[in-house]
Amino acid sequence: MIKGHGDDAYQYTHIVSDFSSNICAGKGHQALMGYLAAHPELASHYPEPEAWSLERLIAEQYDLASEQVIVTNGATDAIYLIAQAFPMQADIPRPTFSEYEDACQLFPRTDTEHRMLWLCNPNNPTGDVYDQSIIDKMMVKYDLVVVDQSYENYTNRFVMNPRWAAHTPHIIQIHSFTKTYAIPGLRLGYITAHASLTAHLRRFLRPWSVSALAVEAGKFLLRNDELRCTPDLNEAQRLRDRLQQIDGIITQETQTNFMLCQFESAHTAAELKDYLARQHHLLIRDASNFKGLTPRHFRIAAQTPAENDTLIEAIQEFMAK
Repeated sequence: MIKGHGDDAYQYTHIVSDFSSNICAGKGHQALMGYLAAHPELASHYPEPEAWSLERLIAEQYDLASEQVIVTNGATDAIYLIAQAFPMQADIPRPTFSEYEDACQLFPRTDTEHRMLWLCNPNNPTGDVYDQSIIDKMMVKYDLVVVDQSYENYTNRFVMNPRWAAHTPHIIQIHSFTKTYAIPGLRLGYITAHASLTAHLRRFLRPWSVSALAVEAGKFLLRNDELRCTPDLNEAQRLRDRLQQIDGIITQETQTNFMLCQFESAHTAAELKDYLARQHHLLIRDASNFKGLTPRHFRIAAQTPAENDTLIEAIQEFMAK
């Protein structure tokens, strides 16, 4: 596991705006917190050994069989579970989320006859979305394609429906309550796949890996889908346009609320991050530790219009030094 994922405000004091995490902005949790506070008994009992009750609700949402859903302790837990259960030769496009490679290295391949592909769709940190035709071609080329759709609700582009994907034994999808409902602290994700794949994955599950609070939160959120976190993609595009207008910074096109930027000059992402945090109490993501990127790369996730304008002014100040 690398050090230096987003949301590392603990390294600084008085951060007021966090652009480092891809979680979409402006979502309150009062309703969820009120519901959990009204059920203190959840902390007094063991959770289900496996989150069957939540798996059933997710399956109903997608018109799947409950055995085609596996709830996990966050999407990252799903990544490590898949790497352990299917120790194949793995291809991982770069740059992308580092935990795919870390998980595959932790469980080195023993199956030398089969190959798997890991895709983050939409991709972190670039914000790109793979066209379905590309995924279809990869299904023919690889024995197994893992599609991490954690950011599936953060784009207007088409992403694969779990009901369709679950009909083929060549795709595993990963989903994230963390992103969909902006609850990273609760650690809740899930896998959808063909029953033959989930049956094999269940052999590697740890008992009680998902807390009772997380399970109950997941059920509450599914019953109250208006709490879904939907980013303002128009505001994200406005932020990208403003960043692109700053001399010395290249900002890649994005299909999500987050975007990858790069200095043209000798400035580094670490210098900018430290300056913004200490001088303006703003936090961005130093993206230099994504394999395939450089010390000049950084990632920004759009926040409110006022916060975005404050960030632009602070970056302009940094560039003018």
